[in-house]
Amino acid sequence: MMDTILGTINGVDFTIGETILELSYLLSAIFFVVGLKLLSHPESARKGNFYAAGGMLLAMITTILLHKNESGQAIGLANIGIITATIAAGGLVGSVIARKVKMTAMPQLVSFFNATGGAASALVALLEYPNADPSNTGSMLVTILGLIIGSIAFSGSMIAYGKLDGKVGDLTAGYMKYINLLFLILVTVTGTWLVVSNTPVEEMQWAIYSLFALTLVYGILFVMPIGGADMPVVISLLNSFTGIAAAMAGFIYNNQAMILGGILVGAAGSILTILMVRAMNRSLVNVLVGAFGGGGASADQVQGIIKEISVSDASILLSYSQSVVIVPGYGLAVAQAQHVCHELDNLLEGKGVQVRYAIHPVAGRMPGHMNVLLAEADVPYDKLVEMEDINPDMPNTDVVIVIGANDVVNPAADDDPSSPIYGMPIIRTHEAKNIIVMKRGMGKGYAGIENFLFFNDKTRMLFGNAKDSIQKLVTEIKTL
Repeated sequence: MMDTILGTINGVDFTIGETILELSYLLSAIFFVVGLKLLSHPESARKGNFYAAGGMLLAMITTILLHKNESGQAIGLANIGIITATIAAGGLVGSVIARKVKMTAMPQLVSFFNATGGAASALVALLEYPNADPSNTGSMLVTILGLIIGSIAFSGSMIAYGKLDGKVGDLTAGYMKYINLLFLILVTVTGTWLVVSNTPVEEMQWAIYSLFALTLVYGILFVMPIGGADMPVVISLLNSFTGIAAAMAGFIYNNQAMILGGILVGAAGSILTILMVRAMNRSLVNVLVGAFGGGGASADQVQGIIKEISVSDASILLSYSQSVVIVPGYGLAVAQAQHVCHELDNLLEGKGVQVRYAIHPVAGRMPGHMNVLLAEADVPYDKLVEMEDINPDMPNTDVVIVIGANDVVNPAADDDPSSPIYGMPIIRTHEAKNIIVMKRGMGKGYAGIENFLFFNDKTRMLFGNAKDSIQKLVTEIKTL
């Protein structure tokens, strides 16, 4: 029934099945766009995920049932057992990982999943290369680009995963930029040659595998020198690479759903990357070539002394304030203190204190990390205030509580031209009337530099695990 010819356009017959397939791709694309729009707000993000997943599920089902090759064979139905088993295995593994992962490891999970997307696109290009037509420049171009971009996204994301998880260190030697440039030239020259040589693919098998190896190595070397403070930018960039690689795979298979989905992911990742580098007052080239980390003031260069505050004094200061701003950072995520932190802000608001959260664009280990963390604790979205909106209010803020944030509140970005983060916009906590910093110890931030804020005359340190410290504050405030 599905083979009935529905009509003819430019001499090509279209069946009912093909028409339904194309319409399902259009509907999937609409689901993707709506899902992406809903993801822009924490309150609707969960619904956005369902819309996007529903669009992908629709595209998968209709492709399996209705897609046919040039000979008219329904490949999906012919291999339904293998496809179903693969989807089930992948779904099971993904579900287990997603349920078990801690919020602190969410950036690592994002990098790992991003790596799998890049690997899938690269393997599609590698496996389909023998079927490419050397005389068709367009076909060769999308195949080679899919291989290059997908491979870089895979190996680069795996290195990013290792860095975020503390298993891989930075390689900041000056010669790395020249090695990276050499590999980039080799990848570009080899890829261009494969596209324009017009040599039979059978004779170029060694070249395609050589390109595959080169791009994998380049992806590793490309991320290795990048410092920790730049990782949110790198994650966004690699995410856009995966989307672009998926679009290339869509062109290889002439699959509109893959093309549209890949373009949306690639565009969203690119826009986010641009927003990240602007938030850090840097250029993308500067991020990729000159990483944050090292340098800056050493402990003996910092003028001032560390002053501590007791839980009792901190609770009194907070209870009798009019305006309190909480600056969350990665330490909040490590301590899993988001829920008790929300309990603290509810308690203070019950006493008539205005409480807001100051969100830096690159706080945490990935874009939006703090937003996701606080949304998990049901913190109202209107309490989350972006850096540029909260900074003008800092001089009128009675108390700022810095929980685990470091580089994003470091006044060295304003005061120390020798600092690696000089010129980076920060949350101007040093302008508040009182500053409470919660930390386990005097460790440095991800950029590896000393924080001038700790030595400010208005700063008091509350050492200890953030969750325990906040819980003690909550208990003490309740007794006042």
